[in-house]
Amino acid sequence: MGDPVGIGSEVILKALSARSYDAEIVVYGDLKLLQAAADLCGRGLDLLGPDRIRELSQLGLIRPGSPTEATDRAQIEYIERAVADVQAGRMDALVTAPISKAAIARAGSPFPGHTEMLAALTAAPGAAPRHPVMMLAGPSLKVVPLTVHVRLSDVPGRISPELLLETLRVVHEAGRRDFGWPTPRIAVAGLNPHAGEGGMFGDEEPRLLLPGIERAQAEGILAVGPLPADTVFGRAVRGEFDVVVGMYHDQALIPVKLLDFDRAVNVTLGLSIIRTSVDHGTAYDIAGRGVASSTSMESAIDLAAQMVRARRSARP
Repeated sequence: MGDPVGIGSEVILKALSARSYDAEIVVYGDLKLLQAAADLCGRGLDLLGPDRIRELSQLGLIRPGSPTEATDRAQIEYIERAVADVQAGRMDALVTAPISKAAIARAGSPFPGHTEMLAALTAAPGAAPRHPVMMLAGPSLKVVPLTVHVRLSDVPGRISPELLLETLRVVHEAGRRDFGWPTPRIAVAGLNPHAGEGGMFGDEEPRLLLPGIERAQAEGILAVGPLPADTVFGRAVRGEFDVVVGMYHDQALIPVKLLDFDRAVNVTLGLSIIRTSVDHGTAYDIAGRGVASSTSMESAIDLAAQMVRARRSARP
């Protein structure tokens, strides 16, 4: 359910009452909030029997958009309990509504967000968490930002051949296992205009990107680049590539949000479990008003189910 005082309960209620899915769905959250969302939106709870809800916390009286200590703690507990059930085989995949980074920090979480928390929770005992990779997957375009929430001036210093190589490995593996691409076709966008134009506009492409791409190619990964960022996304939309790795947040996400806004799904690659998420925040400003769209949640549920089927079909 994510943040109890955000729009999580509303988008879940709307998504599950809008249509059926090729999945059995259990909600980790608070039944009272789902009932309140149903009343607000004028929809029944006939799709949400009590055996399909894990009531995890006693929140007390809360107001939409107004966090409390109880709601701060609750969103962490929802994640921890859901992950434990997926790891134990009681569930097949995890779909998350948005959490508040500030709220989980207040509750004592050492993690800046969902992705880092999930990487730690799913790491093998005694092992360091694997590098998690964020993918935005829409019907028109799938993208991966090499660096995510990083100040633009810091991006060149964060890029390295090793980071790119590990990202390409994760994308390649997930493409085969979770998306059914026999040989994932991965395009790597350049950092500079015209991918550096042979060094005229910067040396990051030959110094930082090309070595990682060449090492990936030596491992049998079909990675191409670095390619000019102003044309590579269009090539992917036309079917030449399965996914584009961009160098920073906005370079990668602007194209997919332009083409697939409200339909794109946030997927965390590199975890031992399947995790998809809505591509929006807690939206405190509209929480409790009944106006939130469930389109992204519906897409996230659909994609999680597709990924489960892809993994099953790939097993011997």
